[in-house]
Amino acid sequence: MAAGIRSTRASAAVDRLKRRTGVTTYSMARTGAGHFFLSEKAGAPPLCPPMELDDFVKFVDGLGPQPEKRITKNDAAFEKQLVRKKQP
Repeated sequence: MAAGIRSTRASAAVDRLKRRTGVTTYSMARTGAGHFFLSEKAGAPPLCPPMELDDFVKFVDGLGPQPEKRITKNDAAFEKQLVRKKQP
């Protein structure tokens, strides 16, 4: 995977975190070995150890309030049917 794509995926995760939390000072950095870490602001101590891309994205996506899952009308109706079938 190209380095640019890796950085874009990691920075997109940080952008999502900024939108969820309203904290615009989060900063991502990349080590010479290609690992990523997150800080509350540029130059601040890291909030995590340097991580591989997938681990970093999972870590960042797990921070802050989580977005509500969207449920379609069909999904809601199906859930109601399941509840009714479980009741005697």
